[in-house]
Amino acid sequence: MRIDYAACCSVILALAILCFTGCPETSTTGPTGPADSAPRWTIGMSQCNLGEPWRVQMNADIKAAAEKHADRVKVVFKDAQNDTLKQRAHVEEFVSAGVDLLIISPKEAAPLTEPVGKAMDAGIPVIVLDRDLIGEKYTCFIGGDNVRIGEAVGRWLVEKLGGQGKIVELKGLMTSTPGQDRHSGFREGIKGSQLEVIFEADMKWLEPDARKEMDSALARFDKIDAVFGHNDPGAHGAYLAAKAAGREKEMLFVGIDALPQEGVAYVRQGILDATFQYPTGGAEAIDTALKILGREEVPKRIVLGSRVFTAENVAKGGEAIGGADAQPESTGTE
Repeated sequence: MRIDYAACCSVILALAILCFTGCPETSTTGPTGPADSAPRWTIGMSQCNLGEPWRVQMNADIKAAAEKHADRVKVVFKDAQNDTLKQRAHVEEFVSAGVDLLIISPKEAAPLTEPVGKAMDAGIPVIVLDRDLIGEKYTCFIGGDNVRIGEAVGRWLVEKLGGQGKIVELKGLMTSTPGQDRHSGFREGIKGSQLEVIFEADMKWLEPDARKEMDSALARFDKIDAVFGHNDPGAHGAYLAAKAAGREKEMLFVGIDALPQEGVAYVRQGILDATFQYPTGGAEAIDTALKILGREEVPKRIVLGSRVFTAENVAKGGEAIGGADAQPESTGTE
């Protein structure tokens, strides 16, 4: 048999080139680099809206905390733009996509309870951040104690006003649990005093709405001793309305949130007389998510502490309400 050595050499060379350039190296590389560089887990974050600076800060805190563990997790953010139906759809999208864990800061309790329950039924752990749901069909809740903070605001005003005065209460969205809890806590804090709430309105956490409601209060009442806004934008809106009417020096202005660039800055500038901290829980959410995904046991509820900032203590970093350092409190286990 005659062998065409030239043809054989050509075939061998072609095979060598194919193996060198075309064979996949699945053991060492992935679609975007080393296989082990891709995050192990995907977290879906459903934010009810980004129209409030506090919520923008929450997302920033989540992002910063997740970036410290970029080799382990990536976070996909969705903004419901203050639309409950859109947020329900976002939760359903995350479930369909098969995320490893869901973080949600719900716009309202009742409408978001069902889709979160379905996520749990699908085997996806859920961290509820800031605003609670109805029942406890979730893995972990993380948030401040809004009743306690509202009560602390009430006690602070009782002390500053000598136990008597006329109050305007500009409430957050009253279909949300923080709005309800801050209201009930505040009423408990002023109980037994002669502080009288002469005007109250739901400003839905929005500064323009707060300013509009404060205009109404100023038109109706010649004497207002203090304004309690359920968040700092609400208190700031009330201040702007009072200033436009030339009456801002007649009353105290108190808010909740205490973001460094917002409420705390307002206290430094003399716009607000006090702001009470409501921590975002963003960093704690990522820490807790990593524990859940690592199959560690976590508390059912993690309650974050709060601080009050006034002109007297703002330079020192405020003062923990209740007199102790603001530390998370954990209750129950999953």
